[in-house]
Amino acid sequence: MLQVSKLLEGDKRTAAKMITLIENDGEGKQQLLSEIYPHTGRAHVIGVTGSPGAGKSSLTDELIKRARGDNRKVGVIAVDPTSPISGGALLGDRIRMQEHALDKGVFIRSMGTRGSLGGLARATRDVVKVLDAYGCEIIIVETVGVGQSELDIMHYADTTLVVLTPGAGDHIQTIKAGIMEIADIFVINKCDLGNTKKMMIDIAQMLDMSPRFDGRWRPPVAETSVKNNTGIEELWSLIGQHLEYTQKSGELDQSVRNRLSMEVVEMAEEEVRRLLWEQFNKNGSMDDLLDKLAQREADPYNEARKLVQNFICQIPNGKEL
Repeated sequence: MLQVSKLLEGDKRTAAKMITLIENDGEGKQQLLSEIYPHTGRAHVIGVTGSPGAGKSSLTDELIKRARGDNRKVGVIAVDPTSPISGGALLGDRIRMQEHALDKGVFIRSMGTRGSLGGLARATRDVVKVLDAYGCEIIIVETVGVGQSELDIMHYADTTLVVLTPGAGDHIQTIKAGIMEIADIFVINKCDLGNTKKMMIDIAQMLDMSPRFDGRWRPPVAETSVKNNTGIEELWSLIGQHLEYTQKSGELDQSVRNRLSMEVVEMAEEEVRRLLWEQFNKNGSMDDLLDKLAQREADPYNEARKLVQNFICQIPNGKEL
């Protein structure tokens, strides 16, 4: 049995084993997370998202260096897409961060999405908790190359960086509503390519049209170049300023409360769904119902309502699920 005490002492092997258990939905996962939870809530979670090829991994590598320069313990969750054909994942983001492999103050974990949409792996939220309890002060979550609707990172990160590149087609297409609304900081990476001013103007115009930022944090735009090692210090300063602003304004506390409420509801939905499936499959009733539905002798709307009513009636008062 994995010992939470060893995780809290900073044992890297224990942290790795716990993450593997969580990813594989292993036995004892829920009890383990329950024990870990009181020791979480201290890390600053930074989300790094953007389109494929925007330089997210290279930028993450620079942020690791900057955090380590402040002697901060860093955890990195790098999410890569899983093949719908083979079920495997290249997990190539770690290749760009190899120089930190021997640094005891850095923990890097690559994860495949395993079919989960939204730009993140299904276990990401729980892995963040493990790294938090492990003692990471900064946790960087790098998403897969996302599109306009893959916005799950906003439910995990305290500060979200949306990484863009100049010359990547229609700028307005790049910063449509979804992406614009999750960004706390816009990062125009690879600014050494030039042509960044047009993108900065487009972002400013989009922000001007949104009432969301009236009197609140207005996402600044940072220009960075990993190749020329420029803009990283300024970006790191903006990340700190955003955290300070959300702490003083109370937005961080409200954001955490919103995430927790969503997490509790999602877990409750998963448990109810599991119990409903158990009832649905009991005594071959599923096959009978499917036959009736296929023959149009019943409709799924009323049957769904009956299923829920029967489920509720079969739970005695005070019975633990």
